[in-house]
This record gives sequence, C-alpha cells and structure tokens, in this order.
Amino acid sequence: MKVKIAPSIMCCDFIKLEECIKNFEKVGVDYIHFDVMDGHFVPNFTMGADILRSIRAITKIPIDIHLMVEHPENFIDMFEPREGDMISVHLESTYHIQKVLKYIKDKGCRASIALNPGTPICMIEDVIDVIDAVLIMTVNPGFAGQQLVPRTLQKISRLREMLDNEYGFNDVEIEVDGSVTYDNARKMKSAGANIFVVGTSSVLNKDVDFFQAYKNLQKSIA
Repeated sequence: MKVKIAPSIMCCDFIKLEECIKNFEKVGVDYIHFDVMDGHFVPNFTMGADILRSIRAITKIPIDIHLMVEHPENFIDMFEPREGDMISVHLESTYHIQKVLKYIKDKGCRASIALNPGTPICMIEDVIDVIDAVLIMTVNPGFAGQQLVPRTLQKISRLREMLDNEYGFNDVEIEVDGSVTYDNARKMKSAGANIFVVGTSSVLNKDVDFFQAYKNLQKSIA
C-alpha cells in the first residue's frame, strides 16, 4: 500500500502560510491535513471554512479534513469538499455514523472514521463497507506536541490484521495522527499504517529545515 504524507496545516506559521503550502507542493505531499475543532468535542478551537477556501485558492493538493466536532454532519458542506479530498469523522461525534460516512462518499470524497486512543477498533465493523480509511489517533485529540500513547502501536497492528484477515478489506488504509516523530513513524509503518499526519514532531518543527526534515521522514518510512 502506498505510503502517503499529510502535513498538518495547523502546525504551520500562519504568517508564512503561502510559503508553507508552496513547500508542500515542491516535495509532493499527498494531502494537506486540515484540523477542525469546535471547542466541544475537543478542548480547543481551530480553523474555519474561510481558511480552507484561502488554501484551495493557491493549491490543488487534496485536503484531508479532520472533523473533531460534535455532529459533523452539520459541518461537511460548510467546507465545500471536493472529489479527491478525505474527510474523517469520530465515531462518538454523531448518532448516525453510517449515514454520515455514506454522505461523505456521496459527495465524491474518501470517507474515514477516526478512533481516539480509548475507542476500540471493534466499533468499526458495521461500517467497514463504507470507509476508505481509519484514522488512528495516537494521542488524545485537541493539541499538537503531545507524547505518543504507547498502546496505539498495538492498536494499529490489530486493526491491520482485522482489516486484512478477518474482514477482507485490505484496501482500507490506516492513517495515524499524533507524535509522528521519525522513530514513531517507523514503528507505525511497521505496525501497518500508511498515511502519516505530520507536524511539530518532525517536518514542521520551527527549529529544523523543512526540506531536510521531509527527507528524513521519507527515509524513516521507506
């Protein structure tokens, strides 16, 4: 399964946002990860639809929209999703998760279900036929710069085993988000992840050169 990299725009210097996106284009990232937080589902509040419109105006890179919000069905159209985008919604965030995932698919987007560290992977089995990916949160969502929850590495392995051998959905991708350092990324890849949301723990650390850091990341997950 192809390895994909999705830098988190939340971790960019917003004064240099256009430069940041141009750098993403130069290295050929697969997605721009776009975190949406409502201050209720997670204890933080981040980027809105106007910021996403500004990003879309200067790049054609697909957007990986991560809705950390209550009732995500009320937000999807607000962000004007395009074919090729991916949208992740949390299992606990809505009463009718299957309906929301199918709506995302009907919009021409890839549908992903997000699992917090404490959400068991067995919860996805009745929607496995409508998802393209599973987003494993390797930290508790809400803030950048957290430490890896160690047991999530086993969770990735168990999920890959379940998708491939129990259910026969070996085309469903596994995305990881949180503390994706070079070393952790290598371990996550070995466990079965193939989409890596990266930020301040690696390529978007303000104290390192982006291009060298990106090369280092690619080596760690090659």
